[in-house]
Amino acid sequence: MFRRLGWLVGLNYRSWSGKRLTDANVHPAKIKPVAMFDTVQEIAIYIHRFHNLDLFQQGWYQLKITMRWEDNEYTSVGTPARVVQYEVPDIGSDDVHGVWRIDDTDNSFSTQPFRIKYARQDVSLSVMISFNLSLGKYEGPPTSAVIVKFELMYAPISLTGSDLQASLSSCSAAVHEFRIPPKALSGLHSYCPVHFDAFHAVLVDASLHISLLKGDAYAAPTKRPSDSCTVEVVANESFDGAHQAPGQMASADAKCFMLVKSLLAARDILLEELQRLSKAIDQLIDLTDFISKMDDIKFPNSAQQGNASPSDGKVSAQGKQQNGFEKTTSTLHLQSSESLLSLPRSVVLNSLHLLGDQVSYLWNIFLQFHRSHRTRILECLREAWAKDRRAEWSIWMVYSKVEMPHHFLNSGTDDSSHHGVHKRVSSILKLTDDPAHTAALRAERHRRSIAQMKINNRSIQDMHLFGDPSRTPVLIVERVMNAPRRTTSENSYLRHLDVINSPGLLDAPGSEAGDNQTGMNKQPNGRVLKIVVFVHGFQGHHLDLRLVRNQWLLFDPKIEFLMSESNEDKTSGDFREMGLRLAQEVIAFVKKKMDKASRHGLLGDIKLSFVGHSIGNVIIRTALAESIMEPYLRYLYTYVSISGPHLGYLYSSNSLFNSGLWLLKKFKGTRCIHQLTFTDDPDIQNTFFYKLCKQKTLQHFKHIILLSSPQDGYVPYHSARIDMCQAASWDHSKKGKIFLEMLNDCLDQIRPASPDHRVFLRCDVNFDTSSYGKNLNTFIGRAAHIEFLESDVFARFILWSFPELFR
Repeated sequence: MFRRLGWLVGLNYRSWSGKRLTDANVHPAKIKPVAMFDTVQEIAIYIHRFHNLDLFQQGWYQLKITMRWEDNEYTSVGTPARVVQYEVPDIGSDDVHGVWRIDDTDNSFSTQPFRIKYARQDVSLSVMISFNLSLGKYEGPPTSAVIVKFELMYAPISLTGSDLQASLSSCSAAVHEFRIPPKALSGLHSYCPVHFDAFHAVLVDASLHISLLKGDAYAAPTKRPSDSCTVEVVANESFDGAHQAPGQMASADAKCFMLVKSLLAARDILLEELQRLSKAIDQLIDLTDFISKMDDIKFPNSAQQGNASPSDGKVSAQGKQQNGFEKTTSTLHLQSSESLLSLPRSVVLNSLHLLGDQVSYLWNIFLQFHRSHRTRILECLREAWAKDRRAEWSIWMVYSKVEMPHHFLNSGTDDSSHHGVHKRVSSILKLTDDPAHTAALRAERHRRSIAQMKINNRSIQDMHLFGDPSRTPVLIVERVMNAPRRTTSENSYLRHLDVINSPGLLDAPGSEAGDNQTGMNKQPNGRVLKIVVFVHGFQGHHLDLRLVRNQWLLFDPKIEFLMSESNEDKTSGDFREMGLRLAQEVIAFVKKKMDKASRHGLLGDIKLSFVGHSIGNVIIRTALAESIMEPYLRYLYTYVSISGPHLGYLYSSNSLFNSGLWLLKKFKGTRCIHQLTFTDDPDIQNTFFYKLCKQKTLQHFKHIILLSSPQDGYVPYHSARIDMCQAASWDHSKKGKIFLEMLNDCLDQIRPASPDHRVFLRCDVNFDTSSYGKNLNTFIGRAAHIEFLESDVFARFILWSFPELFR
């Protein structure tokens, strides 16, 4: 049942699915010999390495791969055709057990089992597996997509031998599927990272390479018009000759022409991709002889046409090729099936043979080229994949720009000034609309439009997102611009990010004193030390933000991260105490990493970023206000606030949540709740939050991203966004004035001192709440607040859509 294969590099296992037609009841004299042609999709998957980010269990793991047509959910149709092991693993290693295998019962391929012992462990697999998909079920080009299924198999670490293999075969820990659209089946070379799920955080570095190839040609009797493409080998006989029964061969003839067009498109795509990849890695391939002969396919003038795309049957390309070769041969194009019906079958037969041989030749050239330059090709494909993320994920992201107000949000001290402020605000804001409700409706309208989309492109589609696109979170992204510096050339969010290419922070004038205080040995061309600190919320755990951390590690594996533990089980106390503990923890961690880098004399710059959830953001701002953090403020880079109550709970419309806060203050004596609700001092101007907003805690960050959700009932919408509150705009009392003053102070910190030296984004994350059901968590708004910790899709969107903010 299983075919075990050795570790010989380059060992091939071929499985051909062609069948010869035989029928004992058919008299030999009645059989007309015809040439049967089968095309086959070859989908090659290169698995470079398995990188463990955050698997919770040690043990034996294995990757299992199968393929199927999308319209055939239960049957694996992809047949493993060849396996090439690029590098021979250390058979004697305790971390690798056995060999890869092919299971003929379900047409699956499984890598060798490998043992995972610790986080961020790399396992080199370096294997290429090719699957063949017969197209016999389709009368022309395939109309169904192909689903590639990766399974993560698990077995306890104590098992060995046959027990280990039996356990691996029966225990699928996680699944990740990809969809290859019909358009991509003509040819594709793409990076394909496999992440599995939040509970099995790994990265499988893989790439997919697809081409349409010619299958076997063999003699067989013509039995049904629905058979795959048939061409009688009769010299100079036309397709519409007298030997055909009326209407019987027309369908087969049309399929033959479609096959010619498909092979032409596959050849052109493969040639173009081969040239592009060779040029990208600076390893040009000499295809002079091939290009000079590839136009040997000649048709009568009636079959020629002007310019056409490769998908329309383009035989060759005029002008200078990507590899520098000049093409002067006149191009020939297929016009239509009808115009070719008069061609002799021997001509079409010869063309099919020639095209099939050309595609096979190029495919073998590519496989050899890939084997020699696999790592550089993978890096090239990964770079192209990263550049395409923002465009592909824009389906779920809505972009806009708003101006940051400043003058009309003055915190007036007398009635006249206050009424002036109110008049200005009411003239700009639609105060009859609840901002959170308006944002939720906007996202829901966009979600309904997604449900009506027909997504049909040539990109590999991650089924975590494309399986049901309407279930994926929708992000409303606002780039907040400083009004006096509005420009006319703002077509891109990041067009004016001069800070990305600006000199290092440590090279700024006056930074020498800070360098001496931190004991840093600065090197002009040294390593950039990137540190990200993650801070949990109320009664949280230090691993609460691990999903965001994992996505950041996938984006930039070189970061050093600190999952703050200093306030674990201590979030009920005073924010000042929590902030001091965090500051001490961060300083100790930064010094440790700086000392390690300085010992090698390689430290050139530091980028210190923070990510906070809920009141973790208040703890971060409090820590930054501590005097011991002052020498490190110059290193602050990116700040990501996830549902943080930056303006407290001075105005909160969630009555149920307010009742819970009242109970916590009444019976638990929770000091931080008093501070959040401005009841820690009778004079509101002496409260903790009022004074915190006066501290310059945000102005040192290069980039500020505020994530909020209108579905989150735990944190007021305006507080998470540092934005105007509808209730405060109508409040003429001292409370309203204090709120406006706090808001103004925070915006003054965020407002850049010079044009375009800070990026400020507000991102509304709108989760699909249809799966939540009706329960208390949904009713009080807790579900969305916790969803930020249980979902990583929003973090993936932000990181890859705005890479300049995180590098």
